[in-house]
Amino acid sequence: MQPYQVNKRLEWIDAARGFAIFGIFMVNIGAFSAPYFLYGGAEDAWPAAMDQFSLIFIDIFFQASFYTLFSILFGFGIQIQKDSLDKKHMSPYTFFGRRLGALIVFGLIHAFAIWSGDILLTYGAIGFLLLLFLNSEDNILLGWAIGLLGISTLLLTGMQFAMRDFMDMRFTAEINQAYQAYRSSDVSAILTQNAQDWQMSNGINGLIMFPFIFLPLFLFGMYLARKRWFHDPLQFTSILKKAWLISLLGFIVFKIGPYAFGNPTWFALMQDNVGGTASAMFYLTSITLLWQKRPMQKVLRMLTPIGKMALSNYLLQSVVAVWLFYGFGLGLYGDMRPVQQIGVVVGIFFLQVAGSVIWLRYFRFGPVEWLWRSITYKKMQPLKR
Repeated sequence: MQPYQVNKRLEWIDAARGFAIFGIFMVNIGAFSAPYFLYGGAEDAWPAAMDQFSLIFIDIFFQASFYTLFSILFGFGIQIQKDSLDKKHMSPYTFFGRRLGALIVFGLIHAFAIWSGDILLTYGAIGFLLLLFLNSEDNILLGWAIGLLGISTLLLTGMQFAMRDFMDMRFTAEINQAYQAYRSSDVSAILTQNAQDWQMSNGINGLIMFPFIFLPLFLFGMYLARKRWFHDPLQFTSILKKAWLISLLGFIVFKIGPYAFGNPTWFALMQDNVGGTASAMFYLTSITLLWQKRPMQKVLRMLTPIGKMALSNYLLQSVVAVWLFYGFGLGLYGDMRPVQQIGVVVGIFFLQVAGSVIWLRYFRFGPVEWLWRSITYKKMQPLKR
C-alpha cells in the first residue's frame, strides 16, 4: 500500500485548510487566555468599546466557522483516501481504523497533557461512525448530513428558547478556580483544572451532541469530494458561484442576523450549526474561486504550507499558547484583552507560515503528519526531501 502522492494534492484545498488553522486559533485564544469562553462573562469582563467590538468581530467571522470548515475538509480528505484505496482494490476499514486510532491517541495526549479544548479526540471517535457511510450513495450522505444537523439544531433551539430565562448562568466559582489554577506554576494543579475544563466542555453533553454536530459535517465533506466540484473548479465554476452566493446569504442571515435582535443565547446553536456551516462554505468556495485568479493565487499560496502541516501547526499553537498564558510560562492568563489577542494570533500565525515554508523546503511532511502517516501505513515514511 502506497500513500497518496504529495504532487496530487489540491493546493486550494490546502490553502483553505491553512486558513482554517488561522481561524481556529483566533477562536481558541479566547479559551487559552481566560475562563470566559468556557464559563461565560466575557462581555462583562472586557467592557471597553474596542474589546466589545473585537468579541463581536470574532463571533461573526470566526466562531463556529472554522471548526466546521476543518470538519468538512476532514470528510473531504477521507473520501479522497478511500478513492485511492478503491483503485488498489483494498479494504479501507483497517486503513482508517489505524488512522483514526492514532488520531484518538494524539487527542488524548493533547487534551489531558496540554489543553482541554482538543478537537482531535472527537474527530477520531466520530470518524469511526463515518466508516458506516463509506459505501453509501451520494444522496444518502447528503440526506443524513442535512437530517442530523438540521433536525437536532431545530429541536435543541426550540428547547433552549423555552428555557431562555435560565440560560445566562454565571459560573463565578468556576471562573475564580480557573484563575487560581492556571496562574499558578503548579503543573499538577494546571492539569487537574485542565481535566475539569475538558469534562465541562465534553462530558455527557458532548457525548450526546458531538455526533449531531461533527458527523454531518464529515458526511457533507465526503459528498463534496464525490461530486468533484472542488477538484476541477474551472469545469464547475457556475456551480461553485451558486454555492458561494447561497452560503453568503446563509452567512449574513444566521451569523450576522442574530445581532438584529440582541444575539440571544438561546439562538447560539442555530447561529453556530447553520450559520457556521454556511460561513465555512463561503470561505471554502471563495478561496477556490479566487485561486483561479493569478494575482490572488500568489497571495493564497502563502497558506498552502501551513495547510499541508495543519495537524503539526494546530498542536504547535496549543504549546505556544499554554506557555504564553499559564503560570509555568509567561503567566499572562486573564491579562490580555480581546483586541490584543487578535494581534497575538496574527503575529504567531505569520511566524507559523514562515516556519512551515522553511520546514517544507527540507522535509516532505510536518513532524506529526509524518508520524501519523507512518502509523497508518505501518512503515516509516521518508521524511527528508
